[in-house]
Amino acid sequence: MIRYALHCDRKHAFESWFQSSSAYDSQVKRKLVTCPICGSAKVDKAIMAPRIVGKKGRGRATPPPEPTTTSTPEAAQSGSTSLMMAQERELRTKLKELRDHIVKNADNVGERFANEARAMHYGDKEHRPIYGEASPDEAKSLIDEGIEVSPLPTLPEDRN
Repeated sequence: MIRYALHCDRKHAFESWFQSSSAYDSQVKRKLVTCPICGSAKVDKAIMAPRIVGKKGRGRATPPPEPTTTSTPEAAQSGSTSLMMAQERELRTKLKELRDHIVKNADNVGERFANEARAMHYGDKEHRPIYGEASPDEAKSLIDEGIEVSPLPTLPEDRN
């Protein structure tokens, strides 16, 4: 998976994950990548700094140091905990926004998802954004055929 920093023609900045760089190119060409803020399909990659790991650290990146403003271990732990809680809340908010955007702008095809995705991929149906249900085996089969799919994000509160 590749994470790209993106921006639209109105200069809104956002990020998105793609299976590969060719998947990004394909989705942009089909106008499936849109700005979550304004909905514009005129999207470009923003300049990004790659994360490079040296030979000694290959396979494991060193996490950035956690910011602290105090010198006592108890206060430092409390500060990092509240930072993690804030980051988790922000991530949950972004995941919810992403899911809401997909639900608002795509057709729910339910259990027909795999068939609909294949039909669009092979040119039997016009491309359009869809979501629905697929078993793990169906999803793997779609990916093996080169059909780009990804799960809708779910959050713990969704399961209540």
